[in-house]
Amino acid sequence: MIEVNNINKQFEGIKVLENISATFIPGAVNMVIGKSGSGKTVFLKCLIGLLQPDSGEILYDKKNLLKMKHYELKQLRRKMGMLFQGSALFDSKTVLENVMFPLDMFSRKNNREKRKRAEFCLERVNLLDAADLLPSEISGGMMKRAAIARAIALNPKFLFCDEPNSGLDPKSSQLIDELILDITKDFEMTSIVVSHDLNSVMNIGDHIIFLNEGIKEWEGTKDGIMNSKNAKMNDFVFASDIFKKIKDAGDLISEADDSLMLGQ
Repeated sequence: MIEVNNINKQFEGIKVLENISATFIPGAVNMVIGKSGSGKTVFLKCLIGLLQPDSGEILYDKKNLLKMKHYELKQLRRKMGMLFQGSALFDSKTVLENVMFPLDMFSRKNNREKRKRAEFCLERVNLLDAADLLPSEISGGMMKRAAIARAIALNPKFLFCDEPNSGLDPKSSQLIDELILDITKDFEMTSIVVSHDLNSVMNIGDHIIFLNEGIKEWEGTKDGIMNSKNAKMNDFVFASDIFKKIKDAGDLISEADDSLMLGQ
């Protein structure tokens, strides 16, 4: 379980994260949402130890990340899988070699075992046929799938995804969403996905945290989003015409139900 208690972070006197506390649900897709500049990526970087908060606690199974010794951090990082916004594949390595990279770095498997594991991960994301291709020879959606395969190569306990649908067409975005959801459930991982894509939130989000200007404004389930009374949350969600129409339709249905009840 990952717990965050009163995290604060500022750069040159400007507050980026302010007193954020949250508990991420194990075995679920936890989403951190908000507009650009809301502090989502800084929050994610604090969670994985790339940035040091100014104060607060980040607990992994009750152990404080900020007080871990070097060997403890190394052990924890072996339990983490990371999907970067730009996929971050090595251009000079094949797709298979990219997936094998964390196994080369952190596992004690022999080459045959590492190859077998990498092929299993590629097959899991339906990309085994592209194993011998270079990143430049595959599409953006395929690169994301390759990055997911690499992220799960070490069979992590925690999966972190930074804007996984960035730059993808709607069909590819939906495929990536479904992969993240399926892998989270199949491997019983705790996934944390940073996104501003409301389609993704409604499709796969089990637990949602909404950040606004570095402050946690709202927390709940995707079902609760449509009925939120938080004005800032509503401004973010219903800026999209599609979600505004869904909201309006829901209100009309509720009004009709109320009328029927009164008429009985």
